Amino acid sequence: MNLSSPAVVKQILAAHGLEPSRSLGQNFLVDENIVKKIVSSANLQPDDNVLEIGPGIGTLTQELAHHVKHVFAVEKAFKMVKILQTTMAQEPNITIVQGDILAFPLSSLPWQQYRVVANLPYYITAPAIRTFLEADIRPADLTLVTQKEVAQRICSRPPDMNILAVSVQFYAMPKLLFTIKRSAFWPQPRVDSAVLHITLHSNFSHVASKIFFHIIKTGFSQPRKQLLNNLSTGFAQRGSDLSSEKIRQQIPFSSRDQIAAWLLRNGIQPNQRAETLSMEDWINLTTSIAGTQPHNGK
Repeated sequence: MNLSSPAVVKQILAAHGLEPSRSLGQNFLVDENIVKKIVSSANLQPDDNVLEIGPGIGTLTQELAHHVKHVFAVEKAFKMVKILQTTMAQEPNITIVQGDILAFPLSSLPWQQYRVVANLPYYITAPAIRTFLEADIRPADLTLVTQKEVAQRICSRPPDMNILAVSVQFYAMPKLLFTIKRSAFWPQPRVDSAVLHITLHSNFSHVASKIFFHIIKTGFSQPRKQLLNNLSTGFAQRGSDLSSEKIRQQIPFSSRDQIAAWLLRNGIQPNQRAETLSMEDWINLTTSIAGTQPHNGK
């Protein structure tokens, strides 16, 4: 059965009384060449274990299963799980689990080492990536079908940085592999997609992550304003809860003059905007305050 055929997809859904759910961001891949290209781009090995998110009717799942040791597919929609149990019945190396990946206990996975490949619902792209980057058991990498614009933002470099790019690049190296026209999906989304590859690293494991993220969140609070203005305003404000207030109190200064001097010591002009700073700049700002500390900031 060709699960990437539009006619087959429609037939399977109709047989179960279903239509694509907008609320779940369901857009089914209906281009067999694109499905194969996604799997090929992930550079999978026969002994790999793969976690897939939102498998739908199993189009990508089936192709993955033919290239790796095991596929663990997490599907949120109960009725879609029922379909998967039928379409994947002949694939012995696929485990199907109903669940929300944003609340899924990754510690329950049957292996310690794994990779992620997924055609993500657009609306969970950022939180899903964050879930994996901050997990106790992190994947080696992620190969994700995402909205093209989001993939481009994540891969940004100065002078066009943004808080999403800095957040991802703190943990990993992202790369946009190729784009996918909206015609490769049914129903067609309103925008084009891209395949984003994210390779995790531990380059900044010495950096106090809580302070790092407090600094970048403050720096990007109003992207069109100068960095000095954002930091001066943000560092002077009390935290919204006890945890954030404790982090704020670790910033050893709050006056504009002190903050300007701190920026200059780290080779940054106070009138720069946050989008012009490199990862190295943000890391230097953090370590100049907190020294070297583990990721948990303790």
